[in-house]
Amino acid sequence: MILTDTHSHLYSKEFDADRTELIEKAIESGVTRFFLPNVDSESIPGMFQVEKQFPNNCFSMIGLHPCSVNARYPQEIQVIEHWLSKRKFVAIGEIGIDLYWDKTYFEQQQDAFRRQIQLAQKYELPYIIHSRNSFNEVMELIHECSNTSTKAIFHCFSGNVEQAQQVVNAGNFKLGIGGVVTFKNSGLDKVVEAIDLKHLVLETDAPYLAPVPHRGKRNEPDYLILIAKKIAEIKNISLEEVAAVTTQNSIDVFGV
Repeated sequence: MILTDTHSHLYSKEFDADRTELIEKAIESGVTRFFLPNVDSESIPGMFQVEKQFPNNCFSMIGLHPCSVNARYPQEIQVIEHWLSKRKFVAIGEIGIDLYWDKTYFEQQQDAFRRQIQLAQKYELPYIIHSRNSFNEVMELIHECSNTSTKAIFHCFSGNVEQAQQVVNAGNFKLGIGGVVTFKNSGLDKVVEAIDLKHLVLETDAPYLAPVPHRGKRNEPDYLILIAKKIAEIKNISLEEVAAVTTQNSIDVFGV
């Protein structure tokens, strides 16, 4: 059984004390593939270090997180362009729009998202979408960029069934399902029930959004199994089937 975590911040400082042990523990448990989303220029060195330590298990993306978008975002985009010209990445991400905390840089977030979608098209890479309190705004930009042929993942999808269907109908998009699916009254169980497994990928978003019974604590790599088990329960299928299909879905997106 091979499980794939399509979104994990394993380079985060929250893991500085026991990172190696946690990754090795997860690998032993069957979680053997980790895709690392970038945040901004400051997170790049740590991400590369994790990838270097686990080259067969960890794969780096490059991108500017919407919460890191400020007045200096053009310089951050230049850093991304520099690295794209230097080496290979599996995706552009995580990118998108976040209107939950602050709307000050909404226009800048839109422009950064648009420019990074264009980079994904230029380098023929998938992209990872961060969409918080911004589903309609994100979908509008995706359609504006005529980008439904490019593969993408709606990271930490938390919308309703209708919105999930919009994503599925829009193009080559997958829904990233994480620990929220285990939260009571999240409504995500209805999405998982209604949407075919071929459209779903698994993620932890570690160290954030730990699943039940660890909710509110640090999320860890091997907790992906709890997410997979919940999906298996909702769909009344085996854990092995969830692992096989979602891992193949991840391969279809990232090419590795």
